[in-house]
Amino acid sequence: MREVNVFPSYRGEMEYVCLGCQARYPIDELHYTCPQCKGVFLLEDTRFGELEKTSGQAWRDTFDLRAATKNPALRGIFRFYELMAPVLSESDIVYLGEGNTPVTRSSSALERLVGQPMAFKNDGQNPSASFKDRGMACAFSYLRHLVAKHGWDNVLTICASTGDTSAAAALYAAYVGAPLTSVVLLPKGKVTAQQLSQPLGSGARVLEIPGVFDDCMKVVEYLADHYRVALLNSKNAWRILGQESYAFEVAQWYDWDMRGKAVFVPIGNAGNITAVMGGFLKLLRLGVIDVLPRIFGVQSEHADPVFRYYAQTAGERRYEAVKVRPSVAQAAMIGNPVSFPRVAFLADKYQALGGSFQVVQVSEQRIIESMLLANRHGHIACTQGGECLAGLLKAREQGLMDKDELAVLDATAHALKFSGFQDMYYQNSFGPEYGITPDEKLANAPRLVIGQEDKDRLSEDAFTAQAAQNVVEILGLNKR
Repeated sequence: MREVNVFPSYRGEMEYVCLGCQARYPIDELHYTCPQCKGVFLLEDTRFGELEKTSGQAWRDTFDLRAATKNPALRGIFRFYELMAPVLSESDIVYLGEGNTPVTRSSSALERLVGQPMAFKNDGQNPSASFKDRGMACAFSYLRHLVAKHGWDNVLTICASTGDTSAAAALYAAYVGAPLTSVVLLPKGKVTAQQLSQPLGSGARVLEIPGVFDDCMKVVEYLADHYRVALLNSKNAWRILGQESYAFEVAQWYDWDMRGKAVFVPIGNAGNITAVMGGFLKLLRLGVIDVLPRIFGVQSEHADPVFRYYAQTAGERRYEAVKVRPSVAQAAMIGNPVSFPRVAFLADKYQALGGSFQVVQVSEQRIIESMLLANRHGHIACTQGGECLAGLLKAREQGLMDKDELAVLDATAHALKFSGFQDMYYQNSFGPEYGITPDEKLANAPRLVIGQEDKDRLSEDAFTAQAAQNVVEILGLNKR
Protein backbone atom coordinates (compact mmCIF):
# COMPACT_ATOMS: atom_id res chain seq x y z
CA MET A 1 0.00 0.00 0.00
CA ARG A 2 1.37 3.42 -0.92
CA GLU A 3 2.38 5.57 2.03
CA VAL A 4 -0.18 8.18 1.06
CA ASN A 5 -3.01 5.76 1.90
CA VAL A 6 -1.66 4.53 5.24
CA PHE A 7 -3.70 5.55 8.27
CA PRO A 8 -1.64 7.43 10.90
CA SER A 9 -0.06 5.45 13.72
CA TYR A 10 -0.01 8.36 16.18
CA ARG A 11 -2.56 8.17 19.03
CA GLY A 12 -3.22 11.06 21.34
CA GLU A 13 -4.55 11.18 24.88
CA MET A 14 -7.53 13.48 24.92
CA GLU A 15 -9.40 15.13 27.78
CA TYR A 16 -12.33 17.47 28.21
CA VAL A 17 -11.15 20.78 29.70
CA CYS A 18 -13.73 23.09 31.27
CA LEU A 19 -13.24 26.76 30.37
CA GLY A 20 -15.02 27.78 33.57
CA CYS A 21 -13.32 25.95 36.44
CA GLN A 22 -10.51 24.21 34.49
CA ALA A 23 -11.71 20.76 35.63
CA ARG A 24 -10.67 17.87 33.40
CA TYR A 25 -12.67 14.77 32.48
CA PRO A 26 -11.87 11.58 30.56
CA ILE A 27 -13.43 11.04 27.14
CA ASP A 28 -14.91 7.60 27.77
CA GLU A 29 -18.34 9.20 28.26
CA LEU A 30 -20.16 11.99 26.42
CA HIS A 31 -19.88 15.32 28.21
CA TYR A 32 -21.38 18.60 27.04
CA THR A 33 -21.09 20.92 30.03
CA CYS A 34 -18.98 20.68 33.16
CA PRO A 35 -20.71 18.70 35.95
CA GLN A 36 -19.16 21.06 38.50
CA CYS A 37 -19.79 24.54 37.08
CA LYS A 38 -21.80 24.00 33.84
CA GLY A 39 -19.02 25.60 31.79
CA VAL A 40 -18.38 24.53 28.20
CA PHE A 41 -15.55 22.23 27.17
CA LEU A 42 -12.68 22.25 24.76
CA LEU A 43 -10.91 19.00 23.94
CA GLU A 44 -7.16 18.82 24.48
CA ASP A 45 -4.63 16.26 23.37
CA THR A 46 -2.23 16.05 26.31
CA ARG A 47 0.37 14.47 24.01
CA PHE A 48 0.28 17.37 21.53
CA GLY A 49 3.85 18.24 22.49
CA GLU A 50 4.95 15.04 20.76
CA LEU A 51 3.67 16.49 17.47
CA GLU A 52 5.89 19.55 17.94
CA LYS A 53 8.96 17.31 17.55
CA THR A 54 8.09 17.09 13.83
CA SER A 55 9.04 20.17 11.83
CA GLY A 56 6.45 22.46 10.29
CA GLN A 57 7.78 21.60 6.83
CA ALA A 58 7.39 17.88 7.51
CA TRP A 59 3.77 18.44 8.54
CA ARG A 60 3.13 20.50 5.41
CA ASP A 61 4.58 17.69 3.29
CA THR A 62 2.47 15.08 5.09
CA PHE A 63 -0.81 16.96 4.69
CA ASP A 64 -0.05 17.80 1.05
CA LEU A 65 0.79 14.15 0.32
CA ARG A 66 -2.49 12.99 1.84
CA ALA A 67 -4.38 15.24 -0.54
CA ALA A 68 -3.83 12.50 -3.14
CA THR A 69 -5.05 9.61 -0.97
CA LYS A 70 -7.64 7.08 -2.07
CA ASN A 71 -8.24 5.98 1.54
CA PRO A 72 -11.76 7.18 2.50
CA ALA A 73 -10.71 7.60 6.14
CA LEU A 74 -8.18 10.24 5.06
CA ARG A 75 -9.93 11.84 2.10
CA GLY A 76 -12.03 14.29 4.09
CA ILE A 77 -11.39 16.25 7.26
CA PHE A 78 -9.26 13.46 8.73
CA ARG A 79 -6.47 14.29 6.31
CA PHE A 80 -5.48 16.34 9.38
CA TYR A 81 -6.08 13.43 11.75
CA GLU A 82 -3.29 14.20 14.23
CA LEU A 83 -4.65 17.72 14.80
CA MET A 84 -8.26 16.75 15.50
CA ALA A 85 -9.36 13.48 17.06
CA PRO A 86 -6.30 11.21 17.14
CA VAL A 87 -7.95 8.62 19.38
CA LEU A 88 -10.04 7.10 16.61
CA SER A 89 -9.22 3.95 14.70
CA GLU A 90 -9.54 3.79 10.93
CA SER A 91 -12.75 1.76 11.21
CA ASP A 92 -14.39 4.51 13.30
CA ILE A 93 -14.16 7.17 10.60
CA VAL A 94 -17.41 8.28 8.96
CA TYR A 95 -16.78 9.82 5.53
CA LEU A 96 -19.56 11.11 3.27
CA GLY A 97 -17.47 13.38 1.07
CA GLU A 98 -17.22 16.30 3.50
CA GLY A 99 -14.34 18.74 3.46
CA ASN A 100 -12.06 19.82 0.62
CA THR A 101 -14.58 22.45 -0.45
CA PRO A 102 -13.30 24.90 -3.07
CA VAL A 103 -11.92 28.35 -2.45
CA THR A 104 -13.18 30.39 -5.40
CA ARG A 105 -11.49 33.69 -6.23
CA SER A 106 -14.05 36.36 -7.06
CA SER A 107 -14.32 37.79 -10.55
CA SER A 108 -12.37 40.93 -11.36
CA ALA A 109 -15.68 42.75 -11.82
CA LEU A 110 -16.83 41.91 -8.29
CA GLU A 111 -13.44 42.79 -6.82
CA ARG A 112 -13.60 46.17 -8.55
CA LEU A 113 -17.08 46.80 -7.14
CA VAL A 114 -16.07 45.78 -3.62
CA GLY A 115 -12.64 47.39 -3.85
CA GLN A 116 -10.85 44.40 -2.31
CA PRO A 117 -9.19 41.15 -3.43
CA MET A 118 -11.57 38.43 -2.21
CA ALA A 119 -12.62 34.80 -2.43
CA PHE A 120 -15.41 32.61 -1.10
CA LYS A 121 -14.83 29.19 0.44
CA ASN A 122 -17.94 27.36 -0.68
CA ASP A 123 -18.83 25.15 2.26
CA GLY A 124 -22.28 24.68 0.79
CA GLN A 125 -20.62 22.01 -1.35
CA ASN A 126 -20.47 19.63 1.60
CA PRO A 127 -22.81 16.58 1.46
CA SER A 128 -25.79 18.14 3.27
CA ALA A 129 -24.96 21.52 1.69
CA SER A 130 -23.46 23.25 4.74
CA PHE A 131 -20.32 23.52 6.86
CA LYS A 132 -21.99 21.55 9.65
CA ASP A 133 -20.92 18.31 7.95
CA ARG A 134 -17.34 18.95 9.07
CA GLY A 135 -18.33 18.80 12.72
CA MET A 136 -20.76 15.95 12.24
CA ALA A 137 -18.14 13.77 10.57
CA CYS A 138 -15.97 14.09 13.68
CA ALA A 139 -18.84 13.84 16.19
CA PHE A 140 -20.34 10.74 14.56
CA SER A 141 -16.93 9.10 14.15
CA TYR A 142 -16.36 9.49 17.88
CA LEU A 143 -19.92 8.37 18.64
CA ARG A 144 -19.36 5.23 16.58
CA HIS A 145 -16.16 4.67 18.60
CA LEU A 146 -18.09 4.94 21.89
CA VAL A 147 -20.90 2.68 20.71
CA ALA A 148 -18.40 -0.06 19.87
CA LYS A 149 -16.47 0.43 23.11
CA HIS A 150 -19.50 0.30 25.42
CA GLY A 151 -21.73 -2.02 23.40
CA TRP A 152 -24.62 0.44 23.45
CA ASP A 153 -27.68 -0.96 21.68
CA ASN A 154 -29.83 2.18 21.49
CA VAL A 155 -28.56 5.75 21.12
CA LEU A 156 -30.77 8.75 20.44
CA THR A 157 -28.99 11.60 18.65
CA ILE A 158 -30.63 14.97 19.18
CA CYS A 159 -30.05 18.61 18.23
CA ALA A 160 -31.70 22.00 18.11
CA SER A 161 -31.37 23.71 14.77
CA THR A 162 -32.22 26.58 12.48
CA GLY A 163 -31.85 24.13 9.59
CA ASP A 164 -28.26 23.26 8.74
CA THR A 165 -27.44 21.34 11.94
CA SER A 166 -30.56 19.21 11.65
CA ALA A 167 -29.85 18.38 8.00
CA ALA A 168 -26.29 17.30 8.78
CA ALA A 169 -27.15 15.38 11.95
CA ALA A 170 -29.98 13.48 10.26
CA LEU A 171 -27.84 12.63 7.22
CA TYR A 172 -24.93 11.23 9.24
CA ALA A 173 -27.23 9.32 11.60
CA ALA A 174 -28.97 7.77 8.60
CA TYR A 175 -25.62 6.69 7.17
CA VAL A 176 -24.28 5.15 10.39
CA GLY A 177 -27.63 3.48 11.11
CA ALA A 178 -28.39 1.25 14.10
CA PRO A 179 -28.10 1.65 17.00
CA LEU A 180 -28.45 5.40 16.25
CA THR A 181 -31.79 7.12 15.75
CA SER A 182 -32.13 10.82 14.99
CA VAL A 183 -34.41 13.49 16.47
CA VAL A 184 -34.20 17.19 15.60
CA LEU A 185 -35.94 20.17 17.22
CA LEU A 186 -36.72 23.15 14.99
CA PRO A 187 -38.32 26.53 15.76
CA LYS A 188 -41.79 26.33 14.24
CA GLY A 189 -42.20 28.47 11.12
CA LYS A 190 -38.62 29.75 11.21
CA VAL A 191 -36.86 27.22 9.00
CA THR A 192 -36.92 27.37 5.20
CA ALA A 193 -38.90 24.72 3.35
CA GLN A 194 -35.71 23.44 1.75
CA GLN A 195 -34.03 22.96 5.13
CA LEU A 196 -37.10 21.34 6.69
CA SER A 197 -37.19 18.79 3.88
CA GLN A 198 -33.64 17.59 4.56
CA PRO A 199 -34.00 15.92 7.98
CA LEU A 200 -37.38 14.56 6.93
CA GLY A 201 -35.82 13.06 3.84
CA SER A 202 -33.08 11.45 5.96
CA GLY A 203 -35.69 9.79 8.16
CA ALA A 204 -35.25 11.87 11.32
CA ARG A 205 -38.07 12.51 13.77
CA VAL A 206 -38.72 16.26 13.42
CA LEU A 207 -40.26 18.12 16.35
CA GLU A 208 -41.22 21.78 15.97
CA ILE A 209 -41.10 24.04 19.05
CA PRO A 210 -42.83 27.44 19.31
CA GLY A 211 -40.30 30.27 19.56
CA VAL A 212 -36.78 30.66 18.18
CA PHE A 213 -33.62 28.57 18.14
CA ASP A 214 -32.71 29.55 21.70
CA ASP A 215 -35.99 28.01 22.92
CA CYS A 216 -35.21 24.74 21.13
CA MET A 217 -31.71 24.76 22.58
CA LYS A 218 -33.04 25.00 26.13
CA VAL A 219 -35.13 21.87 25.58
CA VAL A 220 -32.19 19.96 24.11
CA GLU A 221 -29.90 21.03 26.96
CA TYR A 222 -32.46 19.84 29.51
CA LEU A 223 -32.66 16.45 27.81
CA ALA A 224 -28.87 16.13 27.65
CA ASP A 225 -28.61 16.95 31.37
CA HIS A 226 -31.19 14.38 32.45
CA TYR A 227 -31.15 11.57 29.86
CA ARG A 228 -28.58 9.59 27.92
CA VAL A 229 -28.79 11.24 24.54
CA ALA A 230 -26.06 12.26 22.09
CA LEU A 231 -26.35 16.03 21.79
CA LEU A 232 -25.05 17.24 18.42
CA ASN A 233 -25.09 21.02 18.76
CA SER A 234 -21.83 22.91 19.14
CA LYS A 235 -21.87 22.23 22.88
CA ASN A 236 -20.51 18.92 21.66
CA ALA A 237 -16.76 19.61 21.69
CA TRP A 238 -16.12 16.89 19.08
CA ARG A 239 -18.06 18.96 16.59
CA ILE A 240 -15.75 21.92 17.18
CA LEU A 241 -12.75 19.70 16.43
CA GLY A 242 -14.21 18.68 13.07
CA GLN A 243 -14.89 22.26 12.09
CA GLU A 244 -11.25 23.19 12.69
CA SER A 245 -10.63 21.52 9.32
CA TYR A 246 -11.94 24.71 7.67
CA ALA A 247 -8.88 26.60 8.92
CA PHE A 248 -6.54 23.78 7.90
CA GLU A 249 -7.95 23.73 4.38
CA VAL A 250 -7.76 27.51 3.95
CA ALA A 251 -4.11 27.46 5.02
CA GLN A 252 -3.31 24.54 2.73
CA TRP A 253 -5.03 26.19 -0.24
CA TYR A 254 -2.73 29.17 0.10
CA ASP A 255 0.35 26.95 0.46
CA TRP A 256 0.43 27.54 4.22
CA ASP A 257 1.10 31.28 3.78
CA MET A 258 -1.36 33.32 5.83
CA ARG A 259 0.36 36.68 5.35
CA GLY A 260 -1.98 39.33 4.01
CA LYS A 261 -5.11 37.22 4.57
CA ALA A 262 -8.30 38.20 6.44
CA VAL A 263 -10.84 35.45 7.14
CA PHE A 264 -14.50 36.47 7.55
CA VAL A 265 -16.84 34.13 9.45
CA PRO A 266 -20.52 34.67 10.37
CA ILE A 267 -21.30 34.20 14.05
CA GLY A 268 -24.42 32.26 14.99
CA ASN A 269 -23.95 29.79 17.82
CA ALA A 270 -20.24 30.76 17.68
CA GLY A 271 -18.98 27.22 17.17
CA ASN A 272 -17.54 27.84 13.71
CA ILE A 273 -15.54 30.94 14.58
CA THR A 274 -14.29 29.10 17.67
CA ALA A 275 -13.09 26.25 15.47
CA VAL A 276 -11.48 28.55 12.91
CA MET A 277 -9.43 30.32 15.57
CA GLY A 278 -8.55 27.02 17.26
CA GLY A 279 -7.42 25.51 13.96
CA PHE A 280 -5.10 28.36 13.05
CA LEU A 281 -3.64 28.34 16.57
CA LYS A 282 -2.73 24.65 16.21
CA LEU A 283 -1.04 25.29 12.88
CA LEU A 284 0.96 28.14 14.39
CA ARG A 285 2.02 26.02 17.36
CA LEU A 286 3.38 23.32 15.05
CA GLY A 287 5.13 25.82 12.78
CA VAL A 288 2.93 24.82 9.84
CA ILE A 289 2.10 28.52 9.39
CA ASP A 290 4.32 31.42 10.44
CA VAL A 291 1.68 34.07 11.11
CA LEU A 292 -1.99 34.09 12.05
CA PRO A 293 -4.48 35.52 9.55
CA ARG A 294 -6.75 38.28 10.74
CA ILE A 295 -10.20 37.03 11.82
CA PHE A 296 -13.41 39.03 11.41
CA GLY A 297 -16.61 37.76 12.98
CA VAL A 298 -19.81 39.15 11.45
CA GLN A 299 -23.23 39.51 13.07
CA SER A 300 -26.55 40.91 11.94
CA GLU A 301 -27.89 43.81 13.97
CA HIS A 302 -30.88 41.50 14.58
CA ALA A 303 -28.76 38.94 16.50
CA ASP A 304 -25.55 40.55 17.72
CA PRO A 305 -24.54 39.59 21.31
CA VAL A 306 -20.91 38.93 20.40
CA PHE A 307 -20.60 42.25 18.56
CA ARG A 308 -22.07 44.08 21.53
CA TYR A 309 -19.60 42.40 23.86
CA TYR A 310 -16.55 43.41 21.84
CA ALA A 311 -17.91 46.91 21.22
CA GLN A 312 -17.41 47.58 24.94
CA THR A 313 -14.15 48.83 26.41
CA ALA A 314 -11.61 46.07 27.05
CA GLY A 315 -11.48 45.22 30.75
CA GLU A 316 -15.04 46.43 31.30
CA ARG A 317 -16.87 44.04 28.99
CA ARG A 318 -19.98 42.24 30.14
CA TYR A 319 -21.70 39.58 28.08
CA GLU A 320 -25.49 39.64 27.75
CA ALA A 321 -27.78 37.57 25.58
CA VAL A 322 -30.09 39.46 23.23
CA LYS A 323 -33.61 38.88 22.00
CA VAL A 324 -33.34 38.12 18.30
CA ARG A 325 -35.41 39.63 15.54
CA PRO A 326 -36.17 37.94 12.21
CA SER A 327 -33.12 37.68 9.98
CA VAL A 328 -32.44 36.53 6.43
CA ALA A 329 -29.19 35.12 7.84
CA GLN A 330 -31.44 32.57 9.47
CA ALA A 331 -28.71 30.15 10.52
CA ALA A 332 -27.07 32.95 12.53
CA MET A 333 -30.29 34.10 14.24
CA ILE A 334 -29.13 33.14 17.74
CA GLY A 335 -29.27 35.51 20.70
CA ASN A 336 -27.34 33.45 23.24
CA PRO A 337 -24.59 31.46 21.48
CA VAL A 338 -23.50 28.50 23.57
CA SER A 339 -19.91 28.74 22.34
CA PHE A 340 -19.40 32.35 23.43
CA PRO A 341 -17.09 31.32 26.33
CA ARG A 342 -14.91 29.51 23.77
CA VAL A 343 -14.81 32.63 21.60
CA ALA A 344 -13.70 34.84 24.49
CA PHE A 345 -11.03 32.34 25.57
CA LEU A 346 -9.58 31.73 22.11
CA ALA A 347 -9.79 35.37 20.98
CA ASP A 348 -7.61 36.38 23.94
CA LYS A 349 -5.13 33.62 23.08
CA TYR A 350 -5.23 34.52 19.38
CA GLN A 351 -4.41 38.15 20.00
CA ALA A 352 -1.72 37.32 22.56
CA LEU A 353 0.11 35.39 19.82
CA GLY A 354 0.02 38.27 17.35
CA GLY A 355 -3.31 37.60 15.66
CA SER A 356 -6.18 40.04 15.21
CA PHE A 357 -9.81 39.29 16.11
CA GLN A 358 -12.62 41.79 15.47
CA VAL A 359 -16.41 41.67 15.16
CA VAL A 360 -18.46 43.86 12.83
CA GLN A 361 -22.21 44.40 12.76
CA VAL A 362 -24.23 44.62 9.54
CA SER A 363 -27.81 45.42 8.54
CA GLU A 364 -30.35 43.00 7.13
CA GLN A 365 -30.62 45.14 4.00
CA ARG A 366 -26.92 44.80 3.33
CA ILE A 367 -26.90 41.04 4.05
CA ILE A 368 -29.51 40.18 1.42
CA GLU A 369 -28.14 42.61 -1.14
CA SER A 370 -24.59 41.34 -0.61
CA MET A 371 -25.79 37.78 -1.23
CA LEU A 372 -27.40 38.92 -4.48
CA LEU A 373 -24.27 40.87 -5.44
CA ALA A 374 -22.03 37.84 -4.89
CA ASN A 375 -24.29 35.43 -6.74
CA ARG A 376 -24.79 37.80 -9.67
CA HIS A 377 -21.03 37.57 -10.09
CA GLY A 378 -20.82 33.78 -10.19
CA HIS A 379 -20.87 32.61 -6.58
CA ILE A 380 -23.34 30.28 -4.81
CA ALA A 381 -23.38 32.10 -1.47
CA CYS A 382 -26.14 31.66 1.09
CA THR A 383 -27.39 34.55 3.19
CA GLN A 384 -24.61 33.86 5.71
CA GLY A 385 -22.15 34.21 2.83
CA GLY A 386 -23.89 37.49 2.07
CA GLU A 387 -23.41 38.39 5.72
CA CYS A 388 -19.65 37.86 5.30
CA LEU A 389 -19.52 40.08 2.20
CA ALA A 390 -21.55 42.69 4.07
CA GLY A 391 -18.98 42.39 6.86
CA LEU A 392 -16.13 42.98 4.41
CA LEU A 393 -17.86 46.09 3.07
CA LYS A 394 -18.38 47.33 6.64
CA ALA A 395 -14.75 46.65 7.54
CA ARG A 396 -13.64 48.65 4.50
CA GLU A 397 -15.88 51.54 5.45
CA GLN A 398 -14.37 51.55 8.93
CA GLY A 399 -10.84 51.59 7.50
CA LEU A 400 -10.02 48.15 8.88
CA MET A 401 -8.74 46.57 5.63
CA ASP A 402 -5.42 47.02 3.86
CA LYS A 403 -6.00 47.65 0.16
CA ASP A 404 -4.11 44.56 -1.02
CA GLU A 405 -5.28 42.23 1.75
CA LEU A 406 -7.07 39.11 0.50
CA ALA A 407 -10.44 38.55 2.17
CA VAL A 408 -11.53 34.90 2.43
CA LEU A 409 -15.28 34.77 3.02
CA ASP A 410 -17.18 31.82 4.47
CA ALA A 411 -20.24 30.78 2.45
CA THR A 412 -21.52 28.40 5.10
CA ALA A 413 -24.30 26.81 3.05
CA HIS A 414 -25.54 26.47 -0.51
CA ALA A 415 -27.51 29.37 -1.99
CA LEU A 416 -30.44 27.08 -2.81
CA LYS A 417 -31.19 26.58 0.89
CA PHE A 418 -32.10 30.27 1.13
CA SER A 419 -33.60 30.89 -2.30
CA GLY A 420 -36.91 31.77 -0.64
CA PHE A 421 -35.38 34.95 0.79
CA GLN A 422 -34.20 35.89 -2.69
CA ASP A 423 -37.74 35.51 -3.99
CA MET A 424 -39.06 37.59 -1.10
CA TYR A 425 -36.66 40.34 -2.13
CA TYR A 426 -37.81 40.18 -5.76
CA GLN A 427 -41.47 40.15 -4.73
CA ASN A 428 -41.03 42.83 -2.03
CA SER A 429 -42.78 40.53 0.43
CA PHE A 430 -40.61 41.00 3.54
CA GLY A 431 -42.56 41.89 6.66
CA PRO A 432 -41.66 45.14 8.44
CA GLU A 433 -39.81 43.17 11.13
CA TYR A 434 -36.98 42.47 8.64
CA GLY A 435 -36.34 46.14 7.90
CA ILE A 436 -35.65 45.41 4.21
CA THR A 437 -36.80 47.63 1.34
CA PRO A 438 -35.77 46.17 -2.04
CA ASP A 439 -33.75 48.32 -4.38
CA GLU A 440 -35.69 48.60 -7.65
CA LYS A 441 -32.64 47.96 -9.82
CA LEU A 442 -31.78 44.78 -7.92
CA ALA A 443 -35.34 43.59 -7.45
CA ASN A 444 -36.29 43.77 -11.10
CA ALA A 445 -35.37 40.20 -11.87
CA PRO A 446 -34.95 39.43 -15.59
CA ARG A 447 -38.21 37.55 -15.98
CA LEU A 448 -40.37 37.36 -19.06
CA VAL A 449 -44.03 36.55 -18.49
CA ILE A 450 -46.22 35.85 -21.52
CA GLY A 451 -49.96 36.01 -20.90
CA GLN A 452 -51.84 32.72 -20.87
CA GLU A 453 -54.49 34.41 -23.02
CA ASP A 454 -51.96 34.74 -25.84
CA LYS A 455 -51.11 31.06 -25.56
CA ASP A 456 -54.81 30.11 -25.68
CA ARG A 457 -55.88 32.30 -28.62
CA LEU A 458 -52.88 32.05 -30.95
CA SER A 459 -51.64 29.22 -33.10
CA GLU A 460 -48.33 27.67 -32.12
CA ASP A 461 -46.39 29.57 -34.81
CA ALA A 462 -48.13 32.84 -34.01
CA PHE A 463 -47.47 32.46 -30.30
CA THR A 464 -43.78 31.77 -30.97
CA ALA A 465 -43.56 34.92 -33.09
CA GLN A 466 -45.39 36.98 -30.43
CA ALA A 467 -43.15 35.68 -27.63
CA ALA A 468 -40.03 36.35 -29.70
CA GLN A 469 -41.21 39.91 -30.42
CA ASN A 470 -41.72 40.51 -26.71
CA VAL A 471 -38.15 39.32 -26.05
CA VAL A 472 -36.85 41.65 -28.79
CA GLU A 473 -38.63 44.65 -27.24
CA ILE A 474 -37.45 43.86 -23.70
CA LEU A 475 -33.82 43.29 -24.72
CA GLY A 476 -33.66 45.95 -27.44
CA LEU A 477 -32.27 43.54 -30.03
CA ASN A 478 -31.30 44.68 -33.53
CA LYS A 479 -31.76 42.57 -36.66
CA ARG A 480 -28.68 41.18 -38.37
